Order: sequence, then C-alpha cells, then structure tokens
Amino acid sequence: MTNFSEAWVDFIAGWAGGAAAVILCQPMDTVLTRLQAGTSAAAKVATSSAPSSSVSSSTSSSSSALAAQSITRNMISSSGVTSLWRGASPMISAVPFQNSLLMGGYGIGKQWAEANEEVTSATSHGGTSTNNNNRLLPVFVGGCTGGVVQSFLMSPVEWVKVQTQVVAGAGGSEARATAWHATQQLLRPSIMTCGLTATLLRDGIPHGVWFVSYEWCKNVLDAQNVTSDDDNNNAMAVASETHRQLTIPLVSGAFAATMAWGVGYPFDIIKTRVQATSSHKSVYATAMELVQEANGSIVRGLYRGFGLKLVRSVPASMITFTTYEWVAGQLRT
Repeated sequence: MTNFSEAWVDFIAGWAGGAAAVILCQPMDTVLTRLQAGTSAAAKVATSSAPSSSVSSSTSSSSSALAAQSITRNMISSSGVTSLWRGASPMISAVPFQNSLLMGGYGIGKQWAEANEEVTSATSHGGTSTNNNNRLLPVFVGGCTGGVVQSFLMSPVEWVKVQTQVVAGAGGSEARATAWHATQQLLRPSIMTCGLTATLLRDGIPHGVWFVSYEWCKNVLDAQNVTSDDDNNNAMAVASETHRQLTIPLVSGAFAATMAWGVGYPFDIIKTRVQATSSHKSVYATAMELVQEANGSIVRGLYRGFGLKLVRSVPASMITFTTYEWVAGQLRT
C-alpha cells in the first residue's frame, strides 16, 4: 500500500470519520436543532412547562424527550422520514473538512507531545506522571487550535443547516429551496459572522477537552489491555487486538464527547438560537433570553436538550474516532 505522510493520514481518516458520523446521526441533530431553536410548539412547551424553581433533572429531561418525540412525529407526518436528514448535504460536504482540521490538530499535538516526552525522558529522571502531563498539554493546545480554526468554516455552514432544519412545515422541494437560498447568501459578511462568536466559544476549549479526554481514556484502557496480555501470556491475543482496535476507541470516544459537551453545550444552544433567527444578538443577550424563557433557571435555559445532545453526540464521537483509528491504521499499513 502507498505510504502516506502523517498529515495525509489525519486528513483522509478525519474525512472518513466525519462523513460516517453525519450520515448516521443527522436525524437526531435535526430534532435537536428544532428543540434548541424554539421554533416548534413542542419546543416552547418543553422550555416553559416546568416551574421556575426546584426543577428536577428528571422532569427537565422528560420534557425534552417528549418534545423530541413530538417534533419527530410532526416532521415525519408532514414531510416524510427523509425530512429528518435536512441539512445533511452541507454538513456532509463540510464536516469531513472540519474533522480533517480537527484530526490534523490532534495529530500535530500528538507528535509534539511525543517529541516533548522524548526530550523529557532524555534530560530528566522524573516519574511517568510528569511525562503524561507533558503529553496531554500539547494535545489540549492542538485540539483548541483545531477547534478555533474550523469554526470559521463551520459557522456559516451550520447557519445553512439550521435555516434548512427549522423551516416549518416544509416539504422536500421547499426545504431544498430554503437550503439553496441560504447557500446563495453564504458570502454575505453578515452571514459569515452570524453566530461566529458562539461557535468559537463552543469549538475552542471544548475541543481541547475532547481530544485530551479521548487520549487520557485511551491511554488508561491501553495500559489495562497490556496488563491483561501479560497476565494471560498472550492466550487471548486475538480478543486483545479486537479490544484495542474497536472497544477502546468506542469507549474513549463516548467519554470524550460527554466531557466536551459538558463544557461547550451552553454555547451550542446559543449559537443555534442566534443562527435560527439571524438576529446577531450577543452571546450574553441570547443567554439571558434563554434563561428568561426557562423562568430564570440557568441550567434549564442553557442546558435544554443536553441529554438529547449526548444521545446524538456520544455515538457520533464513537463513530468518528473508531472510523478514524481504523482508516488511519489501514493507511499506515
């Protein structure tokens, strides 16, 4: 097989991981976008139905789940099952490039970390914890950098996606017309910057958390896998290799998504609200609007639909990292 440079490995594997995640997880993204934007009757009920204080997490989650079910049924009954894949076209076109940038930053961070670890090992006699810290820091910086860079691409692309997803009662032809009309406006400065600040906040530090969480969890599971191999004297070598290639990326991807969205979700719902209305309100003003709609509850206002986000993002992260690891492994062979 042709030998690829690490940059091309990251680009191609990131493209494959991003495309697979979009195709498989777009229906949940469409439902979640409509819930976040508050454009449907079900979304409005989910926001305001609970009391202003002492709202339990189970009540809030239940309201969001019922709203999601209602949105799904309404979309299918009015526009068919394919309506759940609204906004997939711009995302399938752009997300592979997005993931390529992210995985490129991830790869650069890893290379920097490994080089730094070699220097540290050669110049000091410190313990493994120091080396692990040195290894995770550049991965975090690389993830943050990749997240910020891809925000300038993804912010206008996601504006098109959101506009397509929130259009009310549109059939297939109307939805396509909305997407085409939105795409034609992409180069307008007001569209290029609509929701950009919230996107930068959502994709900067949270992506650093995403990559660090993935790397940390993967290292922990890898260490346990090596110990297991030693204890069994390679008797379960095949099972161990499957565990390394499949189970570890899946579990690490799920853990990384949970950690990253715990940090970045408030900015995601702010971004969606700004882009759905094309209002150009500030991040702070939009956040206050969301909190006010939730009767003053910060958690319910800024974390509305968080459980649904995990339902969508955890599998997407698992698919992305697992596909990335497999494709990268094939290219390096």
